Amino acid sequence: MEGLSSGDQSRTVAGMALSSEPLATKDNSTGAYSSKNGALDQQPDTSNLEEAELSLRGRGSLNYEEARALLGRMEYQKGNVEAALHVFEGINIAAVTPRMKATLAKRREHHKRRSQSFSTPPMSIHAASLLMEAILLKAKSLQHLGRFREAAQSCKVIVDIVESSFSEGLPENFAADFKLQETLNKAVELLPELWKLADSPREAIMSYRRALLNQWNLDVETTSRIQKDFAILLLYSGGEASPPNLRSQMDSSFVPKNNIEEAILLLMILLRKIILKRIERDPSILDHLSFALSVSGGLKALARQVEELLPGIIDRNERYHILSLCYYGAGEELIALDLLRKLLHVNEDPNCVPALLMASKICGKTPKLAEEGINYARRALQSLKNNCNQLESVAYCLLGVSLSAHSQVAVADSVRATKQFEALEALESAGRMTKMRDSNILYHLSLENAEQRKLDVALYYAKHLLKLESGSNIRGWLLLARILSAQRQYKDAETIINAALDQTGKWDQGELLRTKAKLQIAQGQLESGIASYIQLLAVLRIQSKSLGLGTKLYKILQDNENPPGLLELEVWHDLASVYIRLSRWHDAETCLSKSKAICSYSASRCHTTGELRFHFNYNSLCRTPYF
Repeated sequence: MEGLSSGDQSRTVAGMALSSEPLATKDNSTGAYSSKNGALDQQPDTSNLEEAELSLRGRGSLNYEEARALLGRMEYQKGNVEAALHVFEGINIAAVTPRMKATLAKRREHHKRRSQSFSTPPMSIHAASLLMEAILLKAKSLQHLGRFREAAQSCKVIVDIVESSFSEGLPENFAADFKLQETLNKAVELLPELWKLADSPREAIMSYRRALLNQWNLDVETTSRIQKDFAILLLYSGGEASPPNLRSQMDSSFVPKNNIEEAILLLMILLRKIILKRIERDPSILDHLSFALSVSGGLKALARQVEELLPGIIDRNERYHILSLCYYGAGEELIALDLLRKLLHVNEDPNCVPALLMASKICGKTPKLAEEGINYARRALQSLKNNCNQLESVAYCLLGVSLSAHSQVAVADSVRATKQFEALEALESAGRMTKMRDSNILYHLSLENAEQRKLDVALYYAKHLLKLESGSNIRGWLLLARILSAQRQYKDAETIINAALDQTGKWDQGELLRTKAKLQIAQGQLESGIASYIQLLAVLRIQSKSLGLGTKLYKILQDNENPPGLLELEVWHDLASVYIRLSRWHDAETCLSKSKAICSYSASRCHTTGELRFHFNYNSLCRTPYF
């Protein structure tokens, strides 16, 4: 092979066979590099001879690059990766690239004209395919040796050659009888993976988009694998990619604006393929789509996707559970509860502990459903049977919450006292099982004791909760301040609120500022209370503008625990009540008009309006002289 120089391009295959040894390393100890794909394959491969025969039929000889491509492939198939790479590096890729492009361009013209062209291409299509495969194997060899960036650059050459030769995309059934299409498929799929290994996420994303947007005649399985890998990269890479440039798309087409939207689009396409049975079912696709839609707030969209799945793709009980989670996260708690009831039916899965706990949690928020929540919590405890202390503590906590809610609608005092006693007993059992290290259980223990006017015990648990959370949760500060307020320790309560304000961001200070204003008013500091309310309204206004929600925020977020729109509504009512106490009737009417702009129907506003009319008329009568 030493006689095959770059200047002599017309040696025969016999010459290659006589002098091929110097191209490969003679030392088997260094050349027998085991590939990552498996053990060495020492069986002879007749495909090399077939390729040589096809090339010889075209021109009657093998040139220098083709001979190296064949020999390099033989070494790679034996597992001699380093030797194969040594052979492949002898191919002058820059020199053969123009000839390969010209050959593929001739092939394109032949397909366009559907007639035989009289001009002879620089090399046969078999030779172009052989060299392309050599470039791919060189990239794989570099990958095996950990030289990922060089491997990606080598693999990119194949994609660039084909893309420049077929600007309008590959014609259908192009190179159906040759290895060119197979090599191209592997290169298009491998290129983004190599860029990821080279720690170049930007190039990887560009390669993924290039693979999916250009016409490569990829089969459905290859395209689906690329789509899935790309979606995973977009979701979990940790970086934000620039939006894709889809100028070729129609104006009405959806163009994703960020990573999450692009990943959701890809995963929904894959889910549609599964529904149409074009690809095999892959449970991880639904898992990734669930994550993507959850973090983007599209839980109702996820529910629609799950509802559209054909029977048999996922289990019916699993469908009920996923849908209930989706609707619960979207604020449709009653719909979620109906789905859980179906799941917990005697004919389905009546002992599903996660569903029982979730149903109990939903029911415990509404006094009318509290009795049903008690039943679910007790069924969960029976199903657990001392198998898991963590879940048992959660079940006892939910049982205590439901019992507490049920006591609020009890008619008889004896029933109310019994339910309150059972609620405390359940919460204390949950606290003992967690050794008083669960913040949620401590919160409900303190709250229940406070509602039963056991303020000293409630204060003890509230302080323990604040210490456990290190002041990271606003509800702990608020609970402690309200317990102190119930003990008429207003100054201490205000000090607690001021400490919480110092450790809380501006956007999370809503309830804290409102509580501070109420404490100031309780101490007779009306002007200070008004200033706190005005400060709170300014924070809410900036927040609503930043979110772009406008004045209808109350209707959009009314199902949340403390929606900003509802908080603003109540602040206007509180401020109006303060102005009524100061006999500032015009200011009070202005506050009520602001409240009406947020929500047309409000019982609290009607009550405050009645107070305004009563005090205004009373003051007017007091000024009227008696005759």
